[in-house]
Amino acid sequence: MTLKLGFIGIVTGDMAASLAFYRALGVPIDAGQDDAPHVDAKLDDGVNLAWDTIETIRGFDPSYVPASGGHRIALAFDKGTPAEVDSAFAALVAAGYPAHVEPWDAHWGQRYATLLDPDGNSVDLYAELDAN
Repeated sequence: MTLKLGFIGIVTGDMAASLAFYRALGVPIDAGQDDAPHVDAKLDDGVNLAWDTIETIRGFDPSYVPASGGHRIALAFDKGTPAEVDSAFAALVAAGYPAHVEPWDAHWGQRYATLLDPDGNSVDLYAELDAN
């Protein structure tokens, strides 16, 4: 049997706010879905992201309670170059999204930064550092 990842699901308390953040990040999300209970988007590499409102989840799991005390998921996006990490981070912060960890050169050889999406999920931006 082959194991294949179907999608990465994000549960959101505010679909429009969550989609706005991920659109600003560069996720190709079709317009007109800000009030939808479920949204799908396919990244350039074929990975699917999906969003469900809390109400949608409670439709099949009435006892669902959003996690608390920290982020529920962590997504990491390869921005290709260190300059793109810095640029994307600055653009998202300028758009009002909260910075969590400013861009830095990680000891494992990547430029790395972390923002929080509107639901408090950790969203990392990274790129390989140029070889010295």
